Amino acid sequence: MTTADPVLDAQATFRAVLGAMARPGRIHALPPPPAPAPDLMPATASLLAALADADTPVWLDLDLHRAAEWIAFHCGAPAAPIDTAAFVVSGTLPDLRTPRAGTDEQPELGATVIVQVAGLGTGQRYRLSGPGVDGVATLAIDGVRGLATAWAANRARFPLGVDLVFCAGLRVAALPRSVTVEDA
Repeated sequence: MTTADPVLDAQATFRAVLGAMARPGRIHALPPPPAPAPDLMPATASLLAALADADTPVWLDLDLHRAAEWIAFHCGAPAAPIDTAAFVVSGTLPDLRTPRAGTDEQPELGATVIVQVAGLGTGQRYRLSGPGVDGVATLAIDGVRGLATAWAANRARFPLGVDLVFCAGLRVAALPRSVTVEDA
């Protein structure tokens, strides 16, 4: 699968991810990646192709190791240990205390954790509240376990912590560290 216009697709991906971060709980569609990536869902590949570069190291969980060459070629992003990576990519929810959380002086240096899930809009339902959410929002995620508990620990470190992006097919939803997440 190739894209019609890689520059416009990268811009569309960037806007969609910004929209997902600005409006937690909303699901956004992404354009297809520049080329199929082994072990990565199309949304994950599109997101990395648009956002990762030589200055944004990436950590991959072992189940996704075949994507390392694709990321190096298409993004120029180096591999890194989980505690120094800008992007952490996993097929399951990792321990959110392990990726870099930023510093008191630079909390924005916290990692973005990308979790590939079975589906968005189906599965376990979560109640979201906080910045970007009008009252309370609901997000359903199929294929993630223990999110509310893990997120509470991440949220307790605010403004430090990680941000989450869930990818399913060509769809994404995001949880910035400022949002509260509870089981619905």
